[in-house]
Amino acid sequence: MAMSDPRAPRPVRFFHRGAVTEVAGAAPTRTVLEWLREDARCTGTKEGCAEGDCGACTVVLGELDAAGALTLRPVNACIQFLPTLDGKALFTVEDLASLASSVSPVSPAPPPQSAQASSSLHPVQQAMVACHGSQCGFCTPGFVMSLWACYEQHHAGGTRPTRQQLADDLSGNLCRCTGYRPILDAGERMFALPPAALAREPVAAALRALQAQAPLLEEGRFSAPRTVQAFAALRLARPQARLLAGSTDIGLWVTKQFRDPGELLYIGNVAELQRVEHGERLITIGAAASLQAAWQALVAEWPTLRDLWLRFASLPIRRAGTMGGNLANGSPIGDSAPVLMALGAQLVLRRGERVRRLALDDFYLDYMKNRLEPGEFVQAIEVPRAAAAAPAAPAQVRAYKISKRFDCDISALCAGLALRLDGARVAEVRLAYGGMAATVRRAAGAEAALRGRAWDEAALQAAQAALAVDFEPLTDLRASSSYRLQVAQNLLRRFWLETRPGAALPEAAVSVWAREDEAAHRLRGSA
Repeated sequence: MAMSDPRAPRPVRFFHRGAVTEVAGAAPTRTVLEWLREDARCTGTKEGCAEGDCGACTVVLGELDAAGALTLRPVNACIQFLPTLDGKALFTVEDLASLASSVSPVSPAPPPQSAQASSSLHPVQQAMVACHGSQCGFCTPGFVMSLWACYEQHHAGGTRPTRQQLADDLSGNLCRCTGYRPILDAGERMFALPPAALAREPVAAALRALQAQAPLLEEGRFSAPRTVQAFAALRLARPQARLLAGSTDIGLWVTKQFRDPGELLYIGNVAELQRVEHGERLITIGAAASLQAAWQALVAEWPTLRDLWLRFASLPIRRAGTMGGNLANGSPIGDSAPVLMALGAQLVLRRGERVRRLALDDFYLDYMKNRLEPGEFVQAIEVPRAAAAAPAAPAQVRAYKISKRFDCDISALCAGLALRLDGARVAEVRLAYGGMAATVRRAAGAEAALRGRAWDEAALQAAQAALAVDFEPLTDLRASSSYRLQVAQNLLRRFWLETRPGAALPEAAVSVWAREDEAAHRLRGSA
């Protein structure tokens, strides 16, 4: 009898269609979408852009939280690599029919036991039909899965989303023929139909069993350690391996540039690096914490960052991508770095057992180059809390993003601005810009022009003039050099208008959301 080779890599194991699925021998960069359509024959999930922008391929991943309960998050299947499913649950539009016979969250239908389709419709699907939320139908499965994730979240919490929350949840789904009004109508209507909730405990039990097995470790191809010590040791031993987090960047290397990223070292299974901790003086964001979790923590501390949070890509991208990856990537148009520089963040860098700290200001050397040593990685981001430095007068913080589209677009430039006043004088100021140079960096000359001066029109104009010395921006497809410089100066003026002593503009004067609320109030009053 032939004996199996104990050194052979184990298959990728995940929960799908009501049972644990095993996939052996797949390429590390085979996408979840490719596997679904070509191998599993689950063709409801569509391929649109193959870069995480259109949402036609949206699926929902199930994972265990720190307490062992099941959590759900929508992601783009087109840029997620199949091995990253190991130990997780995968839900697609084919799964919803099996839930349609459930009549209450207390007595949900069992999870699907086979690929056999049902003629029943889930409340999400029923609402889409009733509200005429689909025309050509190509984007519809992606919309349905995003709505299902929202449906499950609010059912579990006993809440209902507002129409604006529904729109935010659908920010990663594009429709080119139906229009969003009937889809939002469906999002509201689905909660009025007889409920059909997922039976979470059987899925969670399956995931707990998978987590009890050895991690996926395949030298030269794909490794997914589960502890920070194991991750650090592997990183030190294999400095040439490519670090993989949410695939929101590397995924496009494969789908758009047809690059082979080589050996992948996956950080997404290291629970210790997914934490966001609020200490007395610092917010510590683990390198594997999602962008959504990281921005949520920052906005809780500085509510003025909310608009940039919602405009930072789409919800599926924020659920998959990480702030640590966004910083380590080093893109000069990354939206995290300007804000974190303005907040005085520092990076916790680890190489083996050695840990060091480096101010984010000093991390970048040149275009896509940083100070990481071979075998070193970003372990966490430490952000001083709002009142830690000066409790009596915490800094005023703003973040502005300029792009051609309001939602889900790459910045032409992004500004993170922080100012602390002592009376009417500038006691401390940090002005950071992305899209203005080969790296995100602070405007040293403009800061010097303001520090110690009265925060008035003369100081503002001096700082605006200094920006022309601080930066020589490039012209590219997103914006010209002159446009970038003028807008950077204008954003500094807006910052002054919002924070000047004694005459600061109220939020209603500068917030598009406040204007929409005001208009809606007027319409209701005239009805």
